[in-house]
Amino acid sequence: MNNKTRVLFLCTGNSARSQMAEAFLRHYAGDHFEVHSAGLEPKGIHPLTVQVMEEVGLPLTGQTSKSVSVYLGKVLFQYLITVCDKAEQNCPTNWPGVNQRLHWSFEDPAAFEGSDAEKLAGFRQVRDQIDQKVRDWLAQQTGQPGEMASVNQPG
Repeated sequence: MNNKTRVLFLCTGNSARSQMAEAFLRHYAGDHFEVHSAGLEPKGIHPLTVQVMEEVGLPLTGQTSKSVSVYLGKVLFQYLITVCDKAEQNCPTNWPGVNQRLHWSFEDPAAFEGSDAEKLAGFRQVRDQIDQKVRDWLAQQTGQPGEMASVNQPG
């Protein structure tokens, strides 16, 4: 029997933020959590998402962009965590099987404008914010600040 805590990260396109959060939580505490991500309107994983995650040693191998309908009403989650404001506003409020709903607001790196270097910098900034938020949340869950996170920090 699977005793892992199930977590679903949800954003609009499932192309950047939720993919990053899924990869970080799986990396830091995959033995304790079953981690998924989805989008309200999945668009495929953004190439810069792949690039910035590879930079920290977390390739997104095996992760795909998928619709929330894959899970809605079909899988029980202890946590549903929205990682963008649009998903928070448009996510069904009555979701049977979700024990706790959280909202972590991050800018959409795919919407950043500017040169390629500026866009890449934006993706890195959001990646680092998500990394820190996942580690902080994980420390709250385990009651041991940074213990799991510091052991497995990507580098």
